[in-house]
Amino acid sequence: MAQKDLVFGLDIGTRNVVGTVGYQEGEGFHVVAQTIREHDTRAMLDGQIHDIGRVGKTCDDVKKELERQVEMPLTEVCIAAAGRVLRTVTTHVRMEYPAESVVVGEDLHTLDMMGIEQAGKELKEDENAKYKFYCVGYSTVKYYLNDEVFGSLEDHKATSIAEDIIVTFLPEDVVDGLYSAVGKADLQVANMTLEPIAAINVAIPQNFRMLNIALVDVGAGTSDICVTRDGSIVAYGMIPMAGDELTEVIVQQFLVDFATAEQIKRGSTTGEDVTYEDIMGISHTVTAKEVWALTDPIMDKITTEVAEKIIEVNGGKSVSAAFIVGGGGKIHGFTEALAKKLDIIPERVALRGEEVMKNITFEQQEIQKDSLLVTPIGICLNYYEQKNNFIMINFNGEMMKLYDNGQLTIVDAAMQAGFSAEQLFPRRGREINFTVNGIPRMIRGTEGESAVVTMNGIQCGINTKLEFNCKVELTPSTEGGSGSGTIADLAEYTTDYLFFVVNGLRIKCPKFVEVNGSMEPGTYAIKQGDVIETRAFYTVGQLAEFMDVVIDNRYQIMVNNRPANEDTLVYENFTVDWNTDASAIRGEDIEEVSETETVEAASDAVASPAIEIVTNNIPVKVNGEIMMLSGKSEYIFADIFILINLNTNEGGGRELITKLNGARCGYADIVRANDECEVYWE
Repeated sequence: MAQKDLVFGLDIGTRNVVGTVGYQEGEGFHVVAQTIREHDTRAMLDGQIHDIGRVGKTCDDVKKELERQVEMPLTEVCIAAAGRVLRTVTTHVRMEYPAESVVVGEDLHTLDMMGIEQAGKELKEDENAKYKFYCVGYSTVKYYLNDEVFGSLEDHKATSIAEDIIVTFLPEDVVDGLYSAVGKADLQVANMTLEPIAAINVAIPQNFRMLNIALVDVGAGTSDICVTRDGSIVAYGMIPMAGDELTEVIVQQFLVDFATAEQIKRGSTTGEDVTYEDIMGISHTVTAKEVWALTDPIMDKITTEVAEKIIEVNGGKSVSAAFIVGGGGKIHGFTEALAKKLDIIPERVALRGEEVMKNITFEQQEIQKDSLLVTPIGICLNYYEQKNNFIMINFNGEMMKLYDNGQLTIVDAAMQAGFSAEQLFPRRGREINFTVNGIPRMIRGTEGESAVVTMNGIQCGINTKLEFNCKVELTPSTEGGSGSGTIADLAEYTTDYLFFVVNGLRIKCPKFVEVNGSMEPGTYAIKQGDVIETRAFYTVGQLAEFMDVVIDNRYQIMVNNRPANEDTLVYENFTVDWNTDASAIRGEDIEEVSETETVEAASDAVASPAIEIVTNNIPVKVNGEIMMLSGKSEYIFADIFILINLNTNEGGGRELITKLNGARCGYADIVRANDECEVYWE
């Protein structure tokens, strides 16, 4: 301001413009100058500027009169946008944690951004949204910690947090109209608020807002509504009916112009007779009761719609009390009718005027404290409480105008530019969900890269406060890689092999895992939805088959020195004996249990006439190279891994491809002489 201790506020209404100049001192506010000018014509309708030039002329007249009173130039002004154009969206958003975590401030900021983004989407889906809206403010109505209502979330441990949030939006052309009008008066906007917020700053003190109270600002074109509960504003509303509807019926009935009808309406509020001259030049005198009889049906309609809107925005129920401000609410019978429609006692619906201005000092003796002055003074007070304005910045090469509430950050600019919350914060890649032995498991994706932000060429964070006319460059965050892992990564998969003691010899067998019903090795890359069953055992029959041993009902089978059969399960380090047949065993799969045991087992094998060593050497082509399989009577594809040097660390989570004669195959598929085998990472 020209002098920092003075603030200049303009209440640009449908019927008139009220200018106020004052300063704050301690807990009070001093009004040093105030004036009012009616529009020459109906340059505004229902709170919307239709003729910028004429409204600008009225603003200029008010400014010049105030300059004369304070004897100094006024160059900056505080203004307010009408509730008619205000759009609010109340929505619910929720954020899940992968595991129980401590809630930090950044989490709450992210939750707010999610709420603003969701509210914006909901507003865009509204077919009646004629304007380009952008967020001008938001407030949290209620927090939830693990689905329970909490007053504050920070520093608590949670698996999920959520909030109900009310987000307010203004159309850009409405803001531009207000700026243009005051610009015609050579004024720059120092601060902008919303008319319902300005009114509530005076009419409902902070300590009253714990109660469920409605504030109704009855102007000329609109009746603006806001509702408080639990210490904050929880809802806004508006109906496009107010004092002008009453004036218009007087125009028609008494055959007068609009200005004369306004005088008749205001005069009737005192209860005295009113004298006027109609358009024919004839003088008339009417009683206040005659005016009331004419306006009561319209007043009844307005109060009905106001009450219905209050109940609607208050969640389908009435409020505990209602305060009325603005000139339109002074009409005879308004408060009584509204109390009846809200179904509350008449004493709980009242005009707010002098009684809420105890801390307001008027240095002009002729000014009377009444409800008409609540909003103009609230506009001035808002300058001290929350200085805000629209600022210009350069965002990713384009100019952008932002509503500055004093706390604007790069996140706010990015959201208005169309960036989603996902583009601003690093995202984990897609996780893999699967089961192991019936128990759900998850492999998380990797964390993505954070958004890269610079302001005026210096790298910074997305929560950096915006500076006037700054240049911001933002590269979106990225999503991390999808989760990856192999069978070998599982805790249940401890080794690639199982060892058994068979007829005194230590046998090494490949360890397989069943995935979706198929046997897979440790190199198998786990996929979404896989059903994995570990198989840390063989049956006696599977063990005999692997060793190319032929056993039948003539032979006695012992497992850990107990009688068994071919279906008996054999686990790691179990001992198995079949005493009438020896096995043709591949040398590389045998380990000595002890030197004595190995010699004795070999001696028994040579001495026994029932021992039959069966071998079958076959050539196969593996990855284009001729190799020789030997030591068994029959071979399966898994035997190929003995011939090649496969490094499982090279897989990097990729799938191992196995093909037999050009077709995909399993590890248990039979391999014959001259077959072509392929093994490679996808």
